[in-house]
Amino acid sequence: MARMSVPRASRLAVSLLLVSLLGSSGSSRSQEAAAAPLPGPGGTSPSGTVYNIEIIVFRATSALGAPEDWGAEAGARNVAGEESASGGAQVGHFVAAVPSSAWQLGELENRLRASGVYAPVAHAAWSQTASSWGTRAGFSVQKLGIEVPGLSGSVFLERGQWLHLGMALTYAMPSPPQGLGAAPDTPFTINESRRVRFYERNYFDHPAFGVIALVSPVQGARPPGR
Repeated sequence: MARMSVPRASRLAVSLLLVSLLGSSGSSRSQEAAAAPLPGPGGTSPSGTVYNIEIIVFRATSALGAPEDWGAEAGARNVAGEESASGGAQVGHFVAAVPSSAWQLGELENRLRASGVYAPVAHAAWSQTASSWGTRAGFSVQKLGIEVPGLSGSVFLERGQWLHLGMALTYAMPSPPQGLGAAPDTPFTINESRRVRFYERNYFDHPAFGVIALVSPVQGARPPGR
């Protein structure tokens, strides 16, 4: 039997709703952002380059898609802008948590909460170096300071010629949105990697939950959209 994944139409509907709610600055699965080349000669980056990553994890309060075979999506993976690995593999290092006073997505979190359509469940930011492309070496949500019942997985930042942000997250909600045909504690999965541009909001979307992410160099961080 062919593997089933969440239909592109459902993803697109979620993306369009997010864009209309949060504004047009950003990218989603259905509209890949132009990637930011790495700093340094020849488009490469020193292994010690440090980046800030900030994410908001949110859930839908009502169904934003049709019922699916949710168990079949666990092994699915989406990679936008895949490239070949080069050089020796390196593993990124966690540098430090970014204090909430320095977060740049606070306004978006407030707008999500006020929408009534989405409910933020976690907000975190940290500094790290990047792993080599293809390693998928990242940090668990617990390492990032996220403690949400039913939420597990990791977030990873990779560099090849371009910079990629990816995540493999599973969220088993005690009360999934009605209309998705999902029993309590059904695991929903986001398993995706894409090229990213500095300061641009990226949407990792799913009919049940999603992530908004922002990547910026440690020096020169600025509010998105400015």
